[in-house]
Amino acid sequence: MQLGLIGLGKMGGNMRERIRHAGHTVVGYDRDPALSDVKDLTELVGRLQAPRIVWVMVPAGAATQSTVDELAGLLEPGDVVVDGGNSRWTDDEKHAQELGANGIGFVDAGVSGGVWGLQNGYALMVGGDKEHVDRLQPIFEALKPEGPYGYVHAGRVGAGHFSKMVHNGIEYAMMQAYAEGWELLEKVDSVENVREVFRSWQEGTVIRSWLLDLAVNALDEDTHLDKLRGYAEDSGEGRWTVEAAIDNSVPLPAITASLFARFASRQDDSPQMKMIAALRNQFGGHAVESAEE
Repeated sequence: MQLGLIGLGKMGGNMRERIRHAGHTVVGYDRDPALSDVKDLTELVGRLQAPRIVWVMVPAGAATQSTVDELAGLLEPGDVVVDGGNSRWTDDEKHAQELGANGIGFVDAGVSGGVWGLQNGYALMVGGDKEHVDRLQPIFEALKPEGPYGYVHAGRVGAGHFSKMVHNGIEYAMMQAYAEGWELLEKVDSVENVREVFRSWQEGTVIRSWLLDLAVNALDEDTHLDKLRGYAEDSGEGRWTVEAAIDNSVPLPAITASLFARFASRQDDSPQMKMIAALRNQFGGHAVESAEE
């Protein structure tokens, strides 16, 4: 199967490799010529046989919109565009309508897996018409983890990104809980090896998880996280989750508090945010700030 893939950064580059490992042909484009297989989107579209599938992995907002606009003028009826970035779900219907006016299908795919996706596979939450989703099934199978889980056709257009947004909101709250527990353990004199306490939780406890494993990885690299500044960005999806909760009158006290905690990290050097920053770096390769900066 052929696929055009736009955006070959930390996620997109590894996705290209995993799809190729599954035996599919991927023509990739990136603004960085060193990463790109073609010089521009016109050449990318020209290298694909109709009906085409083009997967977009660029930052949400203006970058995604400009890419969709350009593809709308290059693709033909029967082609399908997949937005696999972290776009706001409200943008999906607009993109589907814009492309649909030219007979081009649209699928939104929430993709989770970070820098570990090449090795472990990517969890996929997909929204769109069944006919378009079914055409993409071989690509989804190539990207997802082995086994029966890790993929869902969540519903119509927008459902994939909405599901990924809620996933990231839950992620905020889980990371915050680990960070608060870590800070409290570090604070008391009686606990002399916080790292090994975290390690002891990896087996047999109800709070064991991949995030806990990543926390132990981070503490192995920097036992007290002294090298990190207590500052953590928010991707935007935490905010969107809280906004959606307000719009739908759904109480989200833990997720909302975890978002506000990140705002607090921009005022002071927060110990909790050192752990949040370390976890984001571990699972997603997100940049961290040095304590010396």
